[in-house]
Amino acid sequence: MSTFEDRTGTALLVIDVQQGVVDGAHRRDEVVAAIAALVGRARDESIPVVWVQHSDEELVRDSVEWAYVPELVPAKTEVLVHKSYGDSFEGTDLSDILAEAGVGRLIVAGAETDACIRSTIHGAFTRGYDVTLVGDAHTAGDKSPWGAPPVPAVIAHTNLYWSFQAAPGRTAAVVPAAEVTFTG
Repeated sequence: MSTFEDRTGTALLVIDVQQGVVDGAHRRDEVVAAIAALVGRARDESIPVVWVQHSDEELVRDSVEWAYVPELVPAKTEVLVHKSYGDSFEGTDLSDILAEAGVGRLIVAGAETDACIRSTIHGAFTRGYDVTLVGDAHTAGDKSPWGAPPVPAVIAHTNLYWSFQAAPGRTAAVVPAAEVTFTG
């Protein structure tokens, strides 16, 4: 039901599950395991898995911190999008990749909830995609020393407001990893 009449496909978008991003993140191991299970299911169902990898002055390309966590290994046939902004669409060819694959619906998981996840789900939604956030498969590091709420509250708030997101011709949803469906 996205605004793309000719795009009925779904893709799993895995954002920034990089060593320097999720090291010490809230529920890191559980979130990575949930994402790994989603990737396995997507592959089994021939659903495209699109990997997004961030780099900037603190997350230097080709460094250990920049690398994806060892539990998640993109297949050679899967697309890897390199980005340097929070929104995975900004300054990348993600829109073209999804158009070529006929994708109008995104299932989103990864890090960080209060930055790249939020930016990307909003960016996708405003661009016309249906967006499902996997409620137990996104995480962040603790930013409370800088005045942010504790990570569990950030995740809960993001899940809450995204479950009520609405716009003409698009759907937004939050579902647990175990209940993700790649069709429909």
